[in-house]
Amino acid sequence: MLEVKSLDVAYGASQALYDVSMSAEIGKVTCVLGRNGVGKTTLMKALSGHMSPKAGDVVWLGESIANQAPYDRAKNGIAYVPQGRDIFSQLTVEENLKTAFSSLPKKLRFIDEEVFELFPVLKKMLHRRGGDLSGGQQQQLAIARALLLRPKMLILDEPTEGIQPSIIKDIQKVIELLRERGTMAIVLVEQYLDFATALADEYIILERGRVVSAGDQEQLKTSDDVQRLLAI
Repeated sequence: MLEVKSLDVAYGASQALYDVSMSAEIGKVTCVLGRNGVGKTTLMKALSGHMSPKAGDVVWLGESIANQAPYDRAKNGIAYVPQGRDIFSQLTVEENLKTAFSSLPKKLRFIDEEVFELFPVLKKMLHRRGGDLSGGQQQQLAIARALLLRPKMLILDEPTEGIQPSIIKDIQKVIELLRERGTMAIVLVEQYLDFATALADEYIILERGRVVSAGDQEQLKTSDDVQRLLAI
């Protein structure tokens, strides 16, 4: 289980998160919602180790990881798919997948066939360069690479951004399958409310770097407060 406790995060003198608390349980999807610029990506970077908190704590499976490096968090079962995907455009799909191996013990340094069952298009494009894939295919590649870490927590930062509707549906089905297995916590940052509502077991909404609303899926579906906070 992930527990974020009273987290403050700053970029130099500019504070981005204030007293943020949340949790994420294995077997559930926790959505982080909010308009652009409210601190969602900053929070994901703090969870994945790409930013260090100014105050507060990040606890994963009972251990404080607030000052742990991204590499060590990956070894501890935390996989991060950043906004923008960060695939290597000049490497092939196969080579991109193998970049996950650096955080794995030797016995796990192989491409599990399951990623091709989840994302069949990747097997067909194994020798194509990452930069030649469509945005949706690149997103599938980024998620597949993260899954090769055999994570206990998967962090997805806006996986539907710029993606065609058919692939959004495919990604939704994969997330649903991963949740049903009950082996990992999933933290999902999302702007597409219908996508979030379909998947979220729990949610938080950020506004100006603070948690201003939190609840379960039913509240996300029915709360007027949610609609107001997320209105563009």
